[in-house]
Amino acid sequence: MSTNRDISILVAKQNDETSMLQLALLAIFAGAAIAAQAAMNSQLGQLLKNALLASSIAFSSSVIFSLLALLTFFRHFPDWPSIKAVPVYLWFSGGVLSAFAIATFYWLIPKMGVGSVMSFALTGQLLFAVLVSHFGWFQLPVAPLNITKMIGIAALITGIILLNLPGDRIR
Repeated sequence: MSTNRDISILVAKQNDETSMLQLALLAIFAGAAIAAQAAMNSQLGQLLKNALLASSIAFSSSVIFSLLALLTFFRHFPDWPSIKAVPVYLWFSGGVLSAFAIATFYWLIPKMGVGSVMSFALTGQLLFAVLVSHFGWFQLPVAPLNITKMIGIAALITGIILLNLPGDRIR
């Protein structure tokens, strides 16, 4: 016989799973957006004959849209002590890494194709994420590497090899 407590635990668990599914779908959509913007901005770089200029244009428009979203949807901003507590490297490291990655994508896509570039980029992201999780770098939760994850990494690498076998490109 189920008690009210058992039912509420079951409902909470179902809500968590639904929420995780929604978050996963949002992450998939965001990944698709990255591939789409990389392809479009790579084309911009080709037309302008300058991948770094295309990257600068993309980041400039990102700043504008991010600020508009910030001003539209958020009303609470950090106080001065919170701002001062942020290490200096955190103010710039994300921008440096983003600029490098995005400009590199725009330069590589015309040479390799968006599918190949994104598959290799995703591999780099996932391999680094596994290391970050295993060691708990950047003060993030630790998720130790185990046999299941190692099998997943092997499957990922096998998939990337299969996706990028030569001979199936038309140019």
